[in-house]
Amino acid sequence: MAAAKNQTEVPVENGIEVVDVSKQFGDFQALSNVNLSVPDGSMTALLGPSGSGKSTLLRAIAGLEVPSEGKIFISGEDQTGKPVRNRNVGFVFQHYAAFKHMTVFENIAFGPKVRKRPKAEVKKQVNELIDLVQLTGLGGRYPSQLSGGQRQRMALARALAVEPTVLLLDEPFGALDAKVRKDLRSWLRRLHDEVHVTTIFVTHDQEEAMDIAQQIVVMNEGQIEQTGTATELYDTPVNDFVMGFVGEVNSIGGRLVRPHDTEVLPVKAEGATEVEVDRVVRLGFSGRIEMLTVPDKREVWAQLTRSELETLNLEPGDTAWVKPKPDAVTREDTGALESAVTEDPPATGKPTPVEPGLPV
Repeated sequence: MAAAKNQTEVPVENGIEVVDVSKQFGDFQALSNVNLSVPDGSMTALLGPSGSGKSTLLRAIAGLEVPSEGKIFISGEDQTGKPVRNRNVGFVFQHYAAFKHMTVFENIAFGPKVRKRPKAEVKKQVNELIDLVQLTGLGGRYPSQLSGGQRQRMALARALAVEPTVLLLDEPFGALDAKVRKDLRSWLRRLHDEVHVTTIFVTHDQEEAMDIAQQIVVMNEGQIEQTGTATELYDTPVNDFVMGFVGEVNSIGGRLVRPHDTEVLPVKAEGATEVEVDRVVRLGFSGRIEMLTVPDKREVWAQLTRSELETLNLEPGDTAWVKPKPDAVTREDTGALESAVTEDPPATGKPTPVEPGLPV
């Protein structure tokens, strides 16, 4: 695991700075010496398996959990000891947490009304937000009358209604089906381009993180393994955990290698692993060969061009050999990824409850 960076710089005036933050629940170390900079107006994803600490870190930034050690700065101000209501943070949960007895308009207006803003101002702002999140004409409906995607857009509008400095999203699309998730990802990216609020969202979906975020933070066992753009994490992973968690990989000869960097040979070669062809998939210009290693029957696959598939001319049951291409990016396979995604995360105690529908 990558060593945590000791951050001693003065926090930036804008954005979010997490400095040497640790969090324990009884004997369980949920976060360990976490340091993170989130630029003002950016979209950052916290990515990792269950139990990696990503939701705990998000809740600590929101003020829903108090760090055991360390400090959290928002816009240059130390927020560590401040209550949730004084942080000017918008929070959206996986499950919409709406007031069921209130209409869409009333749900979105709840935060500004609590802050005693003028009635005319609230009405104007809520109507603008309804249009912004593409719920025009639905302000009079109740949450039960909306689809899952519409309810989540309502939740985002409600969080934005308090004009937060920071928007925090905890697996916001996790309860939705694949098609709706994909549509909402595109919508959220466009929305962020319009409002430019500093946003952090938690996800375990690599594609979701790479599709939306400008900065991705890969977490494991309460620590940050690597921070960077999607391209940086994919092309230059710091270790086998990051390489395996961000993008597809094969384990060949004790090394992790991407499927497009996996060479398939019709004859035995030095350093190559014997495989049996299980399936050949042709997808127009490109395709893949799915294989099982001999004798341990581990699944590996190679992404190939149409011409490469035709040249190899392999069929299910054929014997072939695989190895990393000469210029492939590889990392030693220590088993870190397999261990992280198969172990059940320890219980982390009872998190601080939040009243349903209450913007934080």
